Amino acid sequence: MMKKSINLYVDDLRDCPKGFTIARTYQEAVRLLQSEEFHIHILTLDHDLGEDENGKELPNGYDLVKYFCEHGLHANKIYLHTDNPVGRKNMYETLLAAQRRGFIEKDIEIYHYPITENKYSG
Repeated sequence: MMKKSINLYVDDLRDCPKGFTIARTYQEAVRLLQSEEFHIHILTLDHDLGEDENGKELPNGYDLVKYFCEHGLHANKIYLHTDNPVGRKNMYETLLAAQRRGFIEKDIEIYHYPITENKYSG
């Protein structure tokens, strides 16, 4: 069975760009990344994915990158659209290191900048 190719946009607040499927939480993103139905063409990631009702940070984009690498998941291209410079660096460096060490495939294109416009309609 041919998997449907989708572009996945992981962000808790920004508007979902045209042509992308949105995941608002770490859990939603994991479900889509692991789905047998979909192949991820473009994955674009935010770092900060919100807080719970007690103000505790929810699992973030860096947690998602670690999960992606630990499970050897795949996307054709990965972009980082976060405004968090430390989070961006951590996610980028982790992806490159995982690729060098063979945890994720060498043919994944990894970019430390966004491919989409960051928009909030709030």
